[in-house]
Amino acid sequence: MRRRRIGDLEVSVLGIGGNTFGTDFFGPGCDAGTVTRILRTALDAGVDLVDTAEEYSITSFLGEGHSEELIGRALGSRRDEAVISTKFLDEDADDPDRRGAARIVAAVEASLTRLGTDRIDLYQQHFPGPDTPVDEVLEALTRLVTDGKVREIGWCNATAEQVDDAAGVAARSGCRPFRSCQLQFSLLERPADELLGALARSDTAVLAYFPLASGLLSGKYSRGLPPPPGSRLASDALVATILRDGAMSRQPLLSDARLATVDELAAFAADSGHTLLELALSWVAAQPGVASVLTGVTRPEQVAANAAAMDWDLTPDDLVAVDAIVAREAGAAAS
Repeated sequence: MRRRRIGDLEVSVLGIGGNTFGTDFFGPGCDAGTVTRILRTALDAGVDLVDTAEEYSITSFLGEGHSEELIGRALGSRRDEAVISTKFLDEDADDPDRRGAARIVAAVEASLTRLGTDRIDLYQQHFPGPDTPVDEVLEALTRLVTDGKVREIGWCNATAEQVDDAAGVAARSGCRPFRSCQLQFSLLERPADELLGALARSDTAVLAYFPLASGLLSGKYSRGLPPPPGSRLASDALVATILRDGAMSRQPLLSDARLATVDELAAFAADSGHTLLELALSWVAAQPGVASVLTGVTRPEQVAANAAAMDWDLTPDDLVAVDAIVAREAGAAAS
């Protein structure tokens, strides 16, 4: 498995997302035994980046951080083989007055306990907090690095303006800069060029999540048919129905035009002797600045398949051809 750098860390180009570990909002996700098998399969395949968050799994809404607990127990004596990344929210939903540095310190201590470890390799701000200045966040995180509780720091879902601002604050203050940024990144859902440019200027590595566009690039969806039961898009549709909030639905992803694009991408991959899965994961890994591609899995077999799918070295001509396929859909939507 190829490896890339995030600051002082070295990580596998394929990562495991822990958002499916524990109890899901509408039913069971991965239980303890499944998580253990998934992580053992990953480590044996050279996949060592394991990403989670304090609020992953329904029990975490009650303050228990189930995903972190399962990961800590599953790694056990193999903890040193893994690169653990987790995330915090810089505001306490149960106590609006508990935010900023105090919240970050409390959050890291709780995550360390749940993970059963003495350090977090990559500690990330899950969403830039509107009420906590970035200099306060960086100062608190720098202290955690100095104290040896955190090795590197990152954040998620930032804007280009926020990335530039944080880089400037770190340079002026001497605080440790954010070394990574998690972004939704796939063949079909790409970050803005302005954001990617800001990350490149600040030498911030990209961690790509939803590389299969919520499963759309796995080939499990078909034109004219509803999302299969148990799929991410089916779950999102159920959430949207229950909450009466159409903004939560991903159904536009299942338009005829989008599914036609997926069919064309699958045909391109097949003509090249590869699968759609190989194209989707290898394309993201080929993008400048991407350190690791995070994949959510529920079975050990998926880990093995994803690891094998990272071996396609796309040529410049391949990349141009793929971009042309995706651009045709964008052009049709605009016309």
